[in-house]
Amino acid sequence: MLSSATRVQYDGRVIQFPALPPGERIVVSASAFVAFEQCPENANARFRGEYGPPSRPSFIGGLAHRLFARHLDQGPIAPDTFEQVCKEEIGSTASLNISMGQLGLKPSQIPGVVSEVRELYERFVKFPADGFEGAEVSLEVEPASDVVLRGRIDAVFDDAGTVRLVDWKTGRINEVDDQLGFYALLWDLDRGSLPAAVEAVSVKTGERQRSEPTVEKVTALAGRVSAMVKTVRAGWEAGTELDRVGGPWCTYCPLLEGCTEGRAATAVMARG
Repeated sequence: MLSSATRVQYDGRVIQFPALPPGERIVVSASAFVAFEQCPENANARFRGEYGPPSRPSFIGGLAHRLFARHLDQGPIAPDTFEQVCKEEIGSTASLNISMGQLGLKPSQIPGVVSEVRELYERFVKFPADGFEGAEVSLEVEPASDVVLRGRIDAVFDDAGTVRLVDWKTGRINEVDDQLGFYALLWDLDRGSLPAAVEAVSVKTGERQRSEPTVEKVTALAGRVSAMVKTVRAGWEAGTELDRVGGPWCTYCPLLEGCTEGRAATAVMARG
């Protein structure tokens, strides 16, 4: 079984990451890549350490993910200990602890949070766990000098000798092709072979989106990641902003207040 810290580097990679000229060190995650494809300057803000405000749904989702991993690794969580387990996870997970403070959640509001997470957990335990190999599996590779690709796979399953990667969602599944493709690329670069399948599974709605990576598709995505690195580095070197593109992602963007495109997009969404 894989542990969350498992990381093995192989030489038998299927995908060859494009060569890049030397440049400033950059760490690219799946979320940063997706953000860049939506709005380049939003991703650039992430690279500067600027993030949007936390939201209650993201806090609920983060806590639920910790419980999903705990369930897969350690077994079912007893109903009478559920609230205490939630408190333990909040206290021991830095991102949750910080978000709780930023959201201004009071101890009296915790039971409401626990109730929402419990609903998700009760749905989650109905999903089959046959072939489970590891939860929250961290991967990190450096396919080009000072270019680091990093990610964490929610769950890894062995399906009759083939690898299936799963990303749990706690809301509806929107556009996830780039995210799933990035995980396939990262897995290949780290483990030496493509996964047979990468899935996004909504615990809340039961939706499932499955991708079966091919060398052609993942090679093309590697080219897009490489192009992203070139664009971002060029902006850094020139000291200029990247393009801004309005869309649903603007709602929690740290640049929203001073962004014309973002304000226009959120105004349209507010009107329905």
